[in-house]
Amino acid sequence: MANERIHAINELKLGRVMAAHQPHLLPWLGYLHKVMAADVFVVVDHVQYERQNYQNRNRVLTRSGPQWIVAPVHQVSRAELIAEKRINNQKDGRTTWGQKAFRTLECAYGKAAFFDRYAPGLEEILTRPWTRLVDLDLALLRWHLEAFEIETPVVLSSSLRPEGAKSEMIVSMCKAVGAQSYLSGNGGSRRYLDLELFEREGLQVVWQQFEHPVYPQLGAPAGFVAGLAAIDLLFNCGPASPSLLRGGAQPLRGAVAEAGLRAERRAEGRASAGAV
Repeated sequence: MANERIHAINELKLGRVMAAHQPHLLPWLGYLHKVMAADVFVVVDHVQYERQNYQNRNRVLTRSGPQWIVAPVHQVSRAELIAEKRINNQKDGRTTWGQKAFRTLECAYGKAAFFDRYAPGLEEILTRPWTRLVDLDLALLRWHLEAFEIETPVVLSSSLRPEGAKSEMIVSMCKAVGAQSYLSGNGGSRRYLDLELFEREGLQVVWQQFEHPVYPQLGAPAGFVAGLAAIDLLFNCGPASPSLLRGGAQPLRGAVAEAGLRAERRAEGRASAGAV
């Protein structure tokens, strides 16, 4: 059983923890929590670009509800790698996509308590003439890490030259960065991770346990909207954002084993009940 591979708290020795994910245009809080919880974070840019994913878009909250902020990209081939993806900088009249995106943010958050604190740096990045999507995503990620006081080093998977795919690829990246543990999210990777392979390679797998913080949110009269771009928290809560992000998460070291066991038991319970 998978939960048998998660050690008791007092036996857990994580060593150096690696987390990894494809780049996001405007990361959400769960993405930043994963970066925060790791000792090193790998931006996976050597794999295939996924259309209709978050690599070139995310949602923000407007008066009419959540709205997508999108960096338009050239569609050349479905086989394109993320590192190869090019931004479509064609202007709409005199307006670039970045100027349009920032105006959307200004309309949505211009009256938020801390918009003026973060707007200049964000505008400078969005309106810069980028060529590769991954370079834009990296610049935005570094901006977010500074805003959320996260000091985790970030490396590109393309610089590591990992071998294989899925579990084999992750194991290769762990070895390349000297990690003893891999911090996995609870998304698609949970279904394909070969835990026996990690065990054979002497690597531990720990599961991310993230609880989304609830905070005062401009433009949400019908109730709090979770899962938006992390700038929603920054614009609304400013310097309190780092502590709110940390407060919304189970601490990795010490509590992750217990949290992982709970998650496994919930998953097994849903499976036994026939839940999807």
